[in-house]
Amino acid sequence: MNLNDILKSSLIAVTVWLVASTAFAADTDFAECRNLFANGKPPVLSVSTDMQPRSLCFSAFAVMHSGKSHTPIYVAERLNRATLLEARDNQRADNFFADSRLPRAERAELEDYRDSGFDRGHMAPAGDMATPDSMAQSFSLANVVPQYPINNRKAWASIEKATRKYVMRATGDVFVITGPVFDGTHPTIGSDKVWVPQHLFKLVYDPSTNRIWAHWLDNTDDARVGKPISYEELVRRTGIEFLPGH
Repeated sequence: MNLNDILKSSLIAVTVWLVASTAFAADTDFAECRNLFANGKPPVLSVSTDMQPRSLCFSAFAVMHSGKSHTPIYVAERLNRATLLEARDNQRADNFFADSRLPRAERAELEDYRDSGFDRGHMAPAGDMATPDSMAQSFSLANVVPQYPINNRKAWASIEKATRKYVMRATGDVFVITGPVFDGTHPTIGSDKVWVPQHLFKLVYDPSTNRIWAHWLDNTDDARVGKPISYEELVRRTGIEFLPGH
């Protein structure tokens, strides 16, 4: 074998190793909480790696976090009637905290939100949490985005309540994925420059009926809840395949 053949063989071997390593890394995302996703399959991201995505498992939800925006990219939940009945009796915690599992350079801090004029808007709502542990975990800033106050407390709260109302009527598990959307130039808050989203979405998928829809809401105080959009439209707007293979 001549030198060119040896170099070619080595290049092929390295390429195969890199592909295998990439696939392995993808397969190990959310290894401890795959049960929170429909068919155990997390969404497929087509966002730039510049967003510095990092997966985090919590007891009742999963976060794909961005070290660039210092916010979630999306947050996934698996809800059913039983868990929501338990959540009704669970006392709200209200103790926000910076998530120490994230590198300091990638996370939001409490000071970023202080006097910013924005609410710390939950993506996985505290009202969905069935245990004291999951309630406390929901106040991680990894589960939070800067949200206009009236938007958070009225229009968005009505979407969260409507989602719970549907889950209470469903016959089994319902999978919910929530997140922010950033368009072009975005405002930031705090010394860590936490991105303020222009829009918010909440995807609802009921496997028992195969129904899928998504709420889309501008992140403004005068936003009004409109008609849900289709799954296909949500994928087009976000570039995320939330239900791989569906």
